[in-house]
Amino acid sequence: MKTPPQIVSTSLPLSVKLLDYKQAGASNSFLPKPARLSSLGWNDIHLELHQQPKFEVQEHHHNMHVVALGLSDSRGERWLDGKIQQEKRNRGDIAIIPHNIAHRCNWNNLAEFAILAIEPTLLKQAGQDLIDGDRIELVPRFMTEQDDLLKGIIIALKDELESHKIAGGLLIDSLKITLAIHLLRKYCVTKPKIFSCRDGLSKLKFKQITEYINEHLDRDLKIVELAAIAQISPYHFIRLFKKATSKTPHQYILQQRIEKARYLLQHSHFSISEIAFATGFSDQSHFTKYFKRITGVTPRQYVAKSQ
Repeated sequence: MKTPPQIVSTSLPLSVKLLDYKQAGASNSFLPKPARLSSLGWNDIHLELHQQPKFEVQEHHHNMHVVALGLSDSRGERWLDGKIQQEKRNRGDIAIIPHNIAHRCNWNNLAEFAILAIEPTLLKQAGQDLIDGDRIELVPRFMTEQDDLLKGIIIALKDELESHKIAGGLLIDSLKITLAIHLLRKYCVTKPKIFSCRDGLSKLKFKQITEYINEHLDRDLKIVELAAIAQISPYHFIRLFKKATSKTPHQYILQQRIEKARYLLQHSHFSISEIAFATGFSDQSHFTKYFKRITGVTPRQYVAKSQ
């Protein structure tokens, strides 16, 4: 009689608690104080800004990948996947904690930091033609070094959070794709394939995309839906679109919104508030800010000059 094969469990011990950033206030039970600011409704990512006194967190794991960014100089220790390291955390240093990795840390003084949690599915979606989704595994990194691009993305998201989403969802969307691809390129165990974009977007695909944009300027357009029209990954769509227009999708759509707003200001009886919503801006002040940034005048001044 054959002996049945031994089954080895790879799951974490039950004593290791789950920190689920999909749940509101998830980190509150782990930290002395709640987050100073926390994002809401950013699909696939979650950002928290913290200012905490000296503390130590119990061992836990995340169901999302986490990038931590130091916003002040501090010191402490971190345990990552069974390894421990003393960290002299300089402002701008980053740590990477992959999902389902056992983790705990302490801070020996007042600390300011940002936590960016990323859904594993975002990496699969963004890099769908770069790497097999089943082979995406991030390498844990202690908070001992800097990454200018990761820092820049988190700071941009931080500014967006502090300014109450003034630039809208498309900017967040672009930052998410850039974030995902950078993590795959620099911190993935399996290196992505090299992609050539010499041929660019076909004339037909480009026409379909720009027509779709112009027909839906009043909506919160997403990179994912535009990439689907081109039938390529969001990352490659951004690259090819910029090659075709010399602008990112966010810049191009903003330009088209302002052009449509100019036309409506001159040739319609809509109020400025109505034009703001018709061209995809969240409110009149949002519209006025970007209209003046691009044209040099406010919508009211533009109307007065046109008369």
